[in-house]
Amino acid sequence: MPRRPREGNPTRSYPATMHLRRLWPWIPVIAWAAVIFAFSSVSGLGTGLGTWDLFLRKVAHAGEFALLALLLWRALRIEWAVLIVATAYAASDEFHQMFVEGRVGAVTDWAIDTAGVVLALVGLRVWRTHRGARSSSEAGQTPASPALDDLPGEAP
Repeated sequence: MPRRPREGNPTRSYPATMHLRRLWPWIPVIAWAAVIFAFSSVSGLGTGLGTWDLFLRKVAHAGEFALLALLLWRALRIEWAVLIVATAYAASDEFHQMFVEGRVGAVTDWAIDTAGVVLALVGLRVWRTHRGARSSSEAGQTPASPALDDLPGEAP
């Protein structure tokens, strides 16, 4: 017969454990959002490389939001929700930059951020499809049968 946890110990109780499991995937999301916010608060992030500076900053924009999308997917496991949350955060980031001296909030930067989100989600879907097809063929299953960890809304 399984032992029940003691009543007064919240670290061993089922509800406390479940809350921690639900919160844990959000810690990297919040940390990365804070990093994005911090970089957006810096007035001059130029490298002094001329045209390369512009290119590198735009690639960094797309990359930082691609990583945010991957972290959000880890927490949410729903692609359309990731797209909405990440692009909304990108819009709020551009709005924030309007109030930082030396920075400008631009729709083109939001579009670049959104492109990073979309590229991350497309890459994730390709990777998951490829991984699912490979593991299905190794196990003798048909590629159409989903793996348990790939079900929408389920945490690994």
